[in-house]
Amino acid sequence: MSSGDIAALYDDMAARYARWDWANRLFSGPLRKRAFGDARGRVLDVACGTGTNFRYLPRTAQLVGVDLSADMVAAARDELDALRRGGTVYRMDAQTLDFPGNSFDTVISALSTCTFPDPVAALSEMARVCRPDGRVLLLEHGRSDSELVGWFQDWRADAHYEQHACRWTQEPLEHFEETDLTVVDSEEFVLGMVTIVEARPSVD
Repeated sequence: MSSGDIAALYDDMAARYARWDWANRLFSGPLRKRAFGDARGRVLDVACGTGTNFRYLPRTAQLVGVDLSADMVAAARDELDALRRGGTVYRMDAQTLDFPGNSFDTVISALSTCTFPDPVAALSEMARVCRPDGRVLLLEHGRSDSELVGWFQDWRADAHYEQHACRWTQEPLEHFEETDLTVVDSEEFVLGMVTIVEARPSVD
């Protein structure tokens, strides 16, 4: 799908995502807290969706969120208001971030590389806007290490992508090989389907 197709799809799903955000937090909240709980400084949340990550960031974080979907952006702004915390959210394509280089101390993103038309471009943009001494923190998902679960994912891969624009059989760490990011730590959870990644901009 193109960026426009994905934006339209998530516009249609934004209200449902916001309505069921409590369930998302129930299952993914501990992992989001583990991944993003020590984010610091000026923090960019790429593909922030309805703002599910916001509550897991330290209150001292200077938060900026971006998402391709206008309706997701509206829901994320509502979440900021509900949490009574400062921050701004913009409609923006992760593959062409409209920020100067070295703008953020921490860049975060959750369950997003599977939807980007070009995940390498999006990760390269995260590297560009992250300060040289900063961190890029990701919570990602992909094909399970369990062959039975992996087989099911393979079988449903095309239908799942058509419904959610999500490549759920991806290998998240492979995307980093062509970027200016160096993976310094990664952990796998839930039968290998979920990966927490800490990366840093590569320094020549």
